[in-house]
Amino acid sequence: MSLKRRCEHVTEGTHEAGSGTLLNKIYTELYITEGQSEEVDTQHEVRQLERTSKKNIQDTPIKCQDIFKVLSEQQRHIRVVLTNGVAGVGKTFSVQKFSLDWAEGLENQDISLVLLLSWRELNLIRDQQHSLLSLLHVFHPTLQKIRAEDLTVWKLLFIFDGLDESRFSLGFKKHQVISDVTRVSSVDVLLVNLIQGNLLPSALIWITSRPAAAHQIPPSCVDRITEVRGFTDSQKEEYFRRRFSDEDLSKRIISHIKASRSLHIMCLIPVFCWITAIVLEDMMTRDQRGELPKTLTDLYSHFLRVQMKRKKQKYGGKQRPEELTEADKELLLKLGRLAFEHLKKGNIMFYSKDLERCGLDVSEEFLAAVYKFHRYTRKDTVVINQFLEYSKPNTSLDDFLRRALMKSLEKDLGGLLDQRNSHPETIQKVLNNLKEVNSDKFSPDRSINIFHCLMEMKDQSVHQEIQEFLKSEKKSERRLSEIHCSALADLLQMSEEVLDELDLRQYNTSEEGRRRLIPAVRNCRKAVLSDCRLSEISCDSLASALRSNPSHLRVLELTETKLQDSGVKLLCGFLQDPLCELETLRLSHCSLSEISCGSLASALRSNPSHLRVLDLSQNQLKDPGVKRLCGFLQDPLCKLETLRLSETSCDSVASALKSNPSHLRVLDLSINTLQDPAVKLLCGFLQDPLCKLETLSQKPKPASLLKGQQVEQKPPAEKVLSERKWWRTMKLAKLHLSSRDGLSWSCGTSLWDCRLSKTSCDSVASALKSNLSHLRVLDLSSNTLQDSGVKRLCSGLESPNCKLERLRLNCCWLSEISCGSLASALRSNPSHLRKLDLSENQLQDPGVKLLCGFLQDPNCRLETLSSFRREGHTGTTYS
Repeated sequence: MSLKRRCEHVTEGTHEAGSGTLLNKIYTELYITEGQSEEVDTQHEVRQLERTSKKNIQDTPIKCQDIFKVLSEQQRHIRVVLTNGVAGVGKTFSVQKFSLDWAEGLENQDISLVLLLSWRELNLIRDQQHSLLSLLHVFHPTLQKIRAEDLTVWKLLFIFDGLDESRFSLGFKKHQVISDVTRVSSVDVLLVNLIQGNLLPSALIWITSRPAAAHQIPPSCVDRITEVRGFTDSQKEEYFRRRFSDEDLSKRIISHIKASRSLHIMCLIPVFCWITAIVLEDMMTRDQRGELPKTLTDLYSHFLRVQMKRKKQKYGGKQRPEELTEADKELLLKLGRLAFEHLKKGNIMFYSKDLERCGLDVSEEFLAAVYKFHRYTRKDTVVINQFLEYSKPNTSLDDFLRRALMKSLEKDLGGLLDQRNSHPETIQKVLNNLKEVNSDKFSPDRSINIFHCLMEMKDQSVHQEIQEFLKSEKKSERRLSEIHCSALADLLQMSEEVLDELDLRQYNTSEEGRRRLIPAVRNCRKAVLSDCRLSEISCDSLASALRSNPSHLRVLELTETKLQDSGVKLLCGFLQDPLCELETLRLSHCSLSEISCGSLASALRSNPSHLRVLDLSQNQLKDPGVKRLCGFLQDPLCKLETLRLSETSCDSVASALKSNPSHLRVLDLSINTLQDPAVKLLCGFLQDPLCKLETLSQKPKPASLLKGQQVEQKPPAEKVLSERKWWRTMKLAKLHLSSRDGLSWSCGTSLWDCRLSKTSCDSVASALKSNLSHLRVLDLSSNTLQDSGVKRLCSGLESPNCKLERLRLNCCWLSEISCGSLASALRSNPSHLRKLDLSENQLQDPGVKLLCGFLQDPNCRLETLSSFRREGHTGTTYS
């Protein structure tokens, strides 16, 4: 009965005497999920809340009445629950609803006793000594007759509400162990022992907190973490319908809120719904001609006016409620100073009796802005210099506001005043400054705050221009400014539709503009950030974006971004997230060293089941780094199918593949000088019966990478052939840039220009014989195989199990003798080969004639036979 009396009446926003409302009359179900967002929010509050409101497919909704119920077979007994949520989102109301339902006999009747305690109340006895039993007697006088033995046999629930208001130092590592409910100790020691389970190990514990304070409870002590996310869209409407008996009024309010994006997003928080209801009810039920508030600045301004009017109606005597007296202004400035000074210190909570008496739920941005503006107009240089950290006489208003903007970007203040009527020209200068400000020292997320400032100042121009851009068919022809990119990033990431692909190269903008588009990664399946020159700030923003929405992204391309090892380390925080389902990661040309291999290996080992493609080519990884990476390849949970490496030996790779060979389909060792011993090692892997490799690629170094290197001298007879080879190298290197798998072969082995000799052909032939079910393409171009090498290779080609469809032997120093060997081998197994390339060899007419004998075979399925000689720029293709 005592708990029912305590919880059945609640107050919204203000705590005026007699203002209580029946909880069940206004309570609206909240959206609560199991788990929590681990991202640190640095964005504008509107964007924070909209991202929170977008349900993730991995979210597990849970009702507050079921907070201790096991939801799946994997979960064990739940004893301690930690519930997070931002200020005003409904944590305390959830606690009160749970307690009231229990007290009225509706829910959780297996619990013997619910003991509701707030950390604010506990602060009052912080310096006292108590036993757990006497502590309960202090806060719940109705339990004076309870005995110690009752506590040990009853099923108890302790609810500790508002950990963020705690002034205790909870020492979980070193403390006195207490297991007796009658033993006296300091209050903080009692609480720690109760949470850890030393005291009353069967008792249930429920702790609520704002996210920033939740770290005080070690994860090892918590069995379930939940997050109160506030209202869904339908719950917002339900709140206003329940609050107003006038159905027409509630419909008008709901309609207005939906028309304003900022207000609709902010109404995710119940206390903001209350503020909105106070303002709109006041404006809609009296004869007012002004425009209804559409921005947060307008709404907070009207809210202050409503509160001041209510105060005058109650205490003001004969003064008119609409007029602001000097005392009113002085009060607002005192509150503004309080907000401003605490904001500078990084405090977002206030414990002022003035705030409670005025009934203000103060935003940390708005009143601070009022105070700054007022002190400027009074030429208070002390405050101005204190804020801007500079001393400059006769500062103009637009310069003051411009510098305030830059400071706000650093500190995330955000708000500027709408003073159009008194300073229209100056405000226009501020708007222009906002659109042109260079924010390359700030994160892309903070830059979006500039766009929100424009919206708060009712400048819709950028928003309208971006809407026109999204509708246009010729997007690549329209140049986007930096502020356009911030606005576009905001709209893309908040879109209800998930983007299939976000390719920053497709946007006609500056390098800084592309950097500002990075936050949109939150809402896409494939992100291409190639050539973006990411700084450490950009990498941090990218990592934040990836952690916030790990469920959608499947492909991430960061080629030529100069990511470096520090950037990869930030990225790995996302890769090891259990919700990360990334399948393709491309990091070629990113200036990575062996350090990155260690970071990647560690991250992937903790979450290895999804990644299928990993491209680390064109980096200085070196053998030690590749060896560390291969530790991941050996993991039995590794499902990697494509791996691209360069500038490394293949010893570690071959060893790792032998231990876990069943998944890899493509191994690209581009720009490696493997030579015969390395190929022999890889062929040992190919002979493994579990090997499923379909493509083994090795491309030569492009000419641009060989500048300044000494080229091996060749005899004059080979000079023309060498020139030919380089010509083909340049041609195919270009093809490689535009194709994921080099030359877009369906599956195959490329050992092109690997400096292979005829002895390597024995290893290749042996591999073909032992693992013939998958290989369809074999490219041995630009190797000095000669006729003897091809003869050895033919022992594999003539195997009845060979299913080869494409064979490339161009530029291999072959004569008509090789034609005879090939014709003989293929005649014995002619049914599969479709393409045979023997171009750039000295075959001559007699050799071609031998091959034509094979073409006449009725089982021959050959579709293309290529042969041309480069000297005269003539060639023959037989089809």
